[in-house]
Amino acid sequence: MFTGIIEAVGEVTAVEPRGGDIRLRVKTGDLDLTDVALGDSIATNGVCLTVIELPGDGYWADVSVETIDNTTLASWAQGQKVNLEKALTPQTRLGGHIVSGHVDGVGEVVSRHQDARSERFRIKAPASLAKYIAHKGSVTIDGVSLTVNSVEGAEFELNIVPHTIEKTVVGSYDSGSKVNLEVDVIARYLERLLQGDQAAVANPGLSMDFLQEHGFAGR
Repeated sequence: MFTGIIEAVGEVTAVEPRGGDIRLRVKTGDLDLTDVALGDSIATNGVCLTVIELPGDGYWADVSVETIDNTTLASWAQGQKVNLEKALTPQTRLGGHIVSGHVDGVGEVVSRHQDARSERFRIKAPASLAKYIAHKGSVTIDGVSLTVNSVEGAEFELNIVPHTIEKTVVGSYDSGSKVNLEVDVIARYLERLLQGDQAAVANPGLSMDFLQEHGFAGR
């Protein structure tokens, strides 16, 4: 688990195809690796990766086909800058929100413009994820815990302060940039709980009729 508070920006230094998936090497820059052991997790642009080698200035990780298919990782190449966060501990301050490192899908930056000293970003989410994104709710963009300022359909806006622009890869975004999205885990569990016994049925969905029948919406 993670908090979405980025600790350092690293750089991809090798992307090696391995039998249909990928082995990745990341140089970690200012990230303190003294307490990192083999098997530990590091969120890399929001993707939870398991450390399999520690060469001293970074780490190697294996990336599965599942991860490649559902994140921006398929487009990563040598020189790619990435947000880094080590897994939280019982002593970690939960300064952001609960982040699993399991990316839900890929979004796209629609626009970016100045808003006083901050910058306003508009992001388009996949249609399947739009229902989980709420005004003033939490969302994770490339591993960064952020608050949603407004929502319109599948698009939402974020107000990014100068510190985040400077200390993460968010500063490199432009219209058309692809980003890893992780929605608030509470929203996902709430949807599952609302399904009740129907959760055991394949793809039951949450229709208005279902919500009315179970007392969650008026007729």
